[in-house]
Amino acid sequence: MSILINKNTKVLVQGITGKEGQKASAAMREYGTQVVGGVRPGKGGENVEGVPVYNSVKEAMSAHPDISTTTIYVPPFAAKEAILEAIENNIAIINTIVERIPIQDTAYCLAAAKEKNIRLIGPSSLGYISPGEGRVGVVGGPKILADEVFQPGSIGLISRSGGMTNELSWQIRKAGLGQSTAVHVGGDLLMGTTYADLLKLFEKDNQTKAVVIFGEHGGGYEFEVVEMIKNKEFTKPLAVYVGGKFATLFPEGMNVGHAGAIVGRGQSAEEKEHALKSVGALVADTYEELVEKIKIYA
Repeated sequence: MSILINKNTKVLVQGITGKEGQKASAAMREYGTQVVGGVRPGKGGENVEGVPVYNSVKEAMSAHPDISTTTIYVPPFAAKEAILEAIENNIAIINTIVERIPIQDTAYCLAAAKEKNIRLIGPSSLGYISPGEGRVGVVGGPKILADEVFQPGSIGLISRSGGMTNELSWQIRKAGLGQSTAVHVGGDLLMGTTYADLLKLFEKDNQTKAVVIFGEHGGGYEFEVVEMIKNKEFTKPLAVYVGGKFATLFPEGMNVGHAGAIVGRGQSAEEKEHALKSVGALVADTYEELVEKIKIYA
């Protein structure tokens, strides 16, 4: 089993005729994901390497009613409209790679998705992958690289960093282990699907025996994990690395790296580590230690 995607998942690509949309469609199909359609207003009737293009999400859903996931590759100014169109058509999971979406647009879309119990992964998410099942987005890169980095296994992975999603998966692979599902949640200030949201899914997943998280200073999402563990909503072994200890050298309010990595009172890497340790999470001093701490549970 895996979370978010399996071999039967049908995927739509909004913005499929653009360079990045075409690249993502090809990467997903190469990995075995069923990309059944794409959307680009005014381009309906065309196709991208055999994938039919529709003028709207409604039109695509009419032709492929079993679409359960969409991934969005449009410019930032068009992201809100694209996300809301997917929500209006009740697509269960929306992944968006789009960066620099205005914060008010993201907040509006997250509220709209929550009202309809729709899962939004991102913004700024390269996607997610369940080895041997499929992937949404471009996480893992070309298939030849993805096949070297990812293999089916029992470790769930959640990362704020796209690059570290691949790096940690490689560390897991080098240790002779594999991944159940690896998810890049994105680095924006507002996270559509949080660590806690994913841990709820991993808790129910029989394939997943343990989970690793690559976090960072700023934001309060790690504290949600602390509450989950306290309330026994997540009971599996969990190893966490929180990046950004250097951020204490900078003034409060400074943005360091990702849009969500803002130096803030009560949200430092040290404070998060202390809270996580207090509930029994395995806190790593370096990201390389994550696999060492978790491998005995796999």
